Amino acid sequence: MRPIRLAAISLIAGCAPAAITVAAPDRPALAFPMACEVGRTCEIQHYVDRLAGTGVEDYRCGRQTYEAHTGLDIRVPDMAAQGAGVAVLAAASGRVSRLRDGVADISIRAPGASPVAGQECGNGVAVDHGGGLETQYCHVARGSIVVKQGDQVVAGTPLARVGLSGNTEFPHLHFNVRQDGKVVDPFAPDPVAKVCATQSSLWSARALQQMPYKRGAVLNAGFASGQLDMAAIERGGIPGPTQASPYVVAYARAIGLEAGDRLELELFGPDGARLAKDQRDPLESDKAQWFMLVGRKQPPTGWTAGAYTAQFKVWRDGKVAVSRRFETRL
Repeated sequence: MRPIRLAAISLIAGCAPAAITVAAPDRPALAFPMACEVGRTCEIQHYVDRLAGTGVEDYRCGRQTYEAHTGLDIRVPDMAAQGAGVAVLAAASGRVSRLRDGVADISIRAPGASPVAGQECGNGVAVDHGGGLETQYCHVARGSIVVKQGDQVVAGTPLARVGLSGNTEFPHLHFNVRQDGKVVDPFAPDPVAKVCATQSSLWSARALQQMPYKRGAVLNAGFASGQLDMAAIERGGIPGPTQASPYVVAYARAIGLEAGDRLELELFGPDGARLAKDQRDPLESDKAQWFMLVGRKQPPTGWTAGAYTAQFKVWRDGKVAVSRRFETRL
């Protein structure tokens, strides 16, 4: 039985390390604005770009952002998760000052997608917290907004559900903070302070615990019975292999990868023997997302019953920086 090597795909972005404290007494303590768990049911894809000119830099002096990005992007794993419904929550007490609904949930890359000029936020809600502070919640699902203009909300009040409306390619919440109309980085609100310097954030202690800074993460990992592409992984709901499947294929999609990272994926049978392995050359540039597949054709004697496991690793500077072990049973 010969192992099969299957394809990978890439897009764009990256990261790096320092310290930050909770909200100062004269500032609101913002709560995490989604009903999900970072590392399990959602991941942070991008932070605010703190560089005014060319180049990018997030609040940790990393590259987990892109040119002129104004908010925090919290991403759900795929469209199946988005379709199941993930609530967008008010980050603090305030009054609903603006909202928009009716924009279609469709990737800007999809054939036939309408222009989004003037509606980049898609469907969204803005909350006025007083004192010139405002939070904005973008790309929510059409028809999911459950508040009205003028409503009073508190931290944790459901506003809508995560969607795919406006200027986006994947389902996520784009969370903006503004003070007197100017963009504020909630992790490091002082625009003058040196990036990476310790300063009080706008987040509560609980919210900061919910958002550990990561230099890369595994967004999806699982098994299939044949070849996959990025579109299939983005759709989600991929059925696993069975005893009758022609192949057992393991797949993993990672985000926030850095130039020089080396990706590795291995597949093992029930007896622990390695059935297939793929190891890629070091990445030539930062990648916002990248996926790998590795698989094995069904042997003439059929699949052995039991647990099939896979191990995905991202090697960086000679050490494993990101990893995920996962299994399926036949």
